[in-house]
Amino acid sequence: MSTALPMLYLARHGDTAWTVSGQHTGRTDLPLLPQGEENARRLGERLKGLSFAKIYTSPLQRATRTCELAGFGAIAETDPDLMEWDYGQYEGLKRAEILKQHPDWQLFRDGCPGGESAVQVGERADRVIARVRAAQGNVLLFSSGHLLRTLCARWLGLDPAGGRFFILSTASLSLLGYEHDLSEPVVRLWNDNRHVVGA
Repeated sequence: MSTALPMLYLARHGDTAWTVSGQHTGRTDLPLLPQGEENARRLGERLKGLSFAKIYTSPLQRATRTCELAGFGAIAETDPDLMEWDYGQYEGLKRAEILKQHPDWQLFRDGCPGGESAVQVGERADRVIARVRAAQGNVLLFSSGHLLRTLCARWLGLDPAGGRFFILSTASLSLLGYEHDLSEPVVRLWNDNRHVVGA
């Protein structure tokens, strides 16, 4: 039996029209752009040869398509808790547009009217982490930026708002794990996008 500590791989979806334009994309189910599809394939090359106890994906097509193009669509399980932050009234808006209405707004502190707070997103992330830790092996997740940033904060035992410290690019690969034992969660690799066209 292997004594290696399990690792959690985080894959952010490839580009959509709104990731390029900078619009908040929560529950709007946009497809990948051609470049997003290419980068999803390149992400799959990075993951080639690795084996996973479980693979989970957000049900939104930008994540499921990234998962599929990376080569894991046939074996991934859909997990609604991996859905992106619900931006409520801020869905589709750019940050500059939101700041015109609310000059001191910060997503991780203030959440979104008619949508979710950081605490609510953190609760979903906690449920995902519980499933990951029960898998007893390496796990791969496909999801969106703000959800994965919140999940990283919770993995480390930080408040959900700590997600603001972890920037995450499209089609990037990150790796969470442990140092000496399961009581010491760490970030092993973050926001690696060397495989991404145009990075």
